[in-house]
Amino acid sequence: MLSKSLSVIVSVWLLICSALPTVAQQTSPGAGPVIVIETVRGTIEFETYPEDAPKTVAHIVALVRRGFYNGLRIHRAEPNFVIQMGDPQSRDMSKKELWGTRDSGKPIGVSEISKKRTHKKGAVGMAHAGNAAAADSQFYITRRATSSLDGRYTVFGQVIAGSDVVDKIEPGDMIKKMSVKGEKKP
Repeated sequence: MLSKSLSVIVSVWLLICSALPTVAQQTSPGAGPVIVIETVRGTIEFETYPEDAPKTVAHIVALVRRGFYNGLRIHRAEPNFVIQMGDPQSRDMSKKELWGTRDSGKPIGVSEISKKRTHKKGAVGMAHAGNAAAADSQFYITRRATSSLDGRYTVFGQVIAGSDVVDKIEPGDMIKKMSVKGEKKP
């Protein structure tokens, strides 16, 4: 009886252990901090690429750490294209017609467009109004591969969990909280 129970325990343990490398390898080689976006429709996680867009990743991570995105709304959600967030005015429903026109006030100051990072489904890129170096707090997530954006916008991340949530997002949906995975607030 004991050997049969032990055999079952060992089998279950081996099954669990065989799944661990898959979970641990969820991010790509060279990926940086993972950003977690908790929305009213579910959670989205994306890895960042500090090797390709170091100033962009540092800027967005700093905004996340200070709680800039908490309580903002998704101000753009176009079917089969992108969702976009990062305008502080989106906290105020009376300013809805202005959503998408403001940012944190501190642009990144450099364009980090890379041929290596393209706009496949789930790409996370910096929004801007014509000058990639002026990008600031607004970013988007693609809902499908969109090669027409390649070479024009900095891709600094890729969705690794919650792509179904990206597809469900609608304009006005709230971001409850954004955080850097694994970090605890002091």
